[in-house]
Amino acid sequence: MIALGSAALAGETRHHRVLENGFSFHRSEWMRSDPGPGLSPTVFLVEQPPNVVLAPHFHTQNQFQVIKEGSGTLGKHALGPGCVHYAGAFTGYGPLVAGPAGLSYFTIRAVYETGANFLPAARDRLRRGPKRNAHGPVHAPLAVDALRGLASARRVPLIAPQDGLEAYALQLPPLSRLEPIDARGSGQFQLVLAGALETPQGRLRPWESRYLSPSEDAGGCTAGASGVHLLVLQMPAVAPEYSTG
Repeated sequence: MIALGSAALAGETRHHRVLENGFSFHRSEWMRSDPGPGLSPTVFLVEQPPNVVLAPHFHTQNQFQVIKEGSGTLGKHALGPGCVHYAGAFTGYGPLVAGPAGLSYFTIRAVYETGANFLPAARDRLRRGPKRNAHGPVHAPLAVDALRGLASARRVPLIAPQDGLEAYALQLPPLSRLEPIDARGSGQFQLVLAGALETPQGRLRPWESRYLSPSEDAGGCTAGASGVHLLVLQMPAVAPEYSTG
């Protein structure tokens, strides 16, 4: 499976939502597929208003979150553009606090799920199994002039590889080839931070994305005319404890 996430879809789907606990935000879909228990990749953007707090919670599927704009904190960790957070299934995290200018962030999953389970009220829905949170540093998108001036490719580690989980950034000079990166576990997401990525499925511009399942050919991609600053997010497989029921 290969799926693309686009700004065009986001523009068509942006809407306001209020959760049962009163949390109010805007959401837009950047990548979506048919909901189901198998691979059903989704990417959506949450726009959290200034100084608003999203209470601690957990989800039933593994997920990445990538900060797009603004600032804030996740627990004790400072957040800023390009910052990557990973939360495993049934792993609590938070609170997520937006700064004075608000905070927007992508939530990225290989398997569809229905929404947050807030703690402590939903504690009885937690399941036994591995728990994992991982946090990357703030990693702001490169300016276009900096991308154009790159003499060679750079790789920046963000979350160290562990049991199929990994996150890193690639900074590629203009028109250079992206060496194929094999997808593992539950697949791989590629998210453009700056510049453009030319793929066999089409051009990806800033904040657009591509998902590849482990069976797909990852080749045939090049940096755009101004280079590309790309996040690569390797999603670990669903733990056996959570793969049924």
